[in-house]
Amino acid sequence: MRKLFFILTLLLAGIRLTAQYTGYTPIADPVKFREQFSAASLKTNSIKSDFVQEKNLSMLSEKIISKGKFWFKKAGMVRMEYNHPFQYLMIINKDKVFIRDGQKENKVSSKSNKLFQQINRIMVDCMQGTALNNTDFKTRVFEGRPAYLVELTPVVKGLKEMFRTITVYIDKKDFSVINLEMLELSGDNTSIRFNNKELNTTLTDALFTIQ
Repeated sequence: MRKLFFILTLLLAGIRLTAQYTGYTPIADPVKFREQFSAASLKTNSIKSDFVQEKNLSMLSEKIISKGKFWFKKAGMVRMEYNHPFQYLMIINKDKVFIRDGQKENKVSSKSNKLFQQINRIMVDCMQGTALNNTDFKTRVFEGRPAYLVELTPVVKGLKEMFRTITVYIDKKDFSVINLEMLELSGDNTSIRFNNKELNTTLTDALFTIQ
């Protein structure tokens, strides 16, 4: 179970940012942004992309860089395949999570642990545009030239003990996630950048099957 928490932490972690977010200013019309974000999310049924993950550990001077493939499908289905420098697979299918690490496999239901359920929800919310509705966080929205920036600050005990902030960068063109970042209380941080995105491509349910 601890390893599953660690993997989802990697997926949701982000780089250290100042409170002002250089190049970004508070959005002038938060209500309009929410409406546009919600409308665009309703039209997005699937996402397929490459990703690059950079993990910064306070005890190491070098970044840990991983690459792979990402798939998302409504409602609540995520598949991430790491293919460099190691092989790793994670599937989220609603309240179930499957992990394959080499020859080792692990399955867990997020219903059995509230903190795990919260972390699971963060990942799905960020992809399907419902992060602003998650009452586990206080939200602030900023606007820059290339993207919108949504800052999520945990307000519930379990998440507050793990993370300082989650930062989601949203493409102004289609309101999809460009970058997902998070800063942990330990000082460790990670960034996941999504590249070569394809929206509303056909994805079979088999990609997200947990046997």
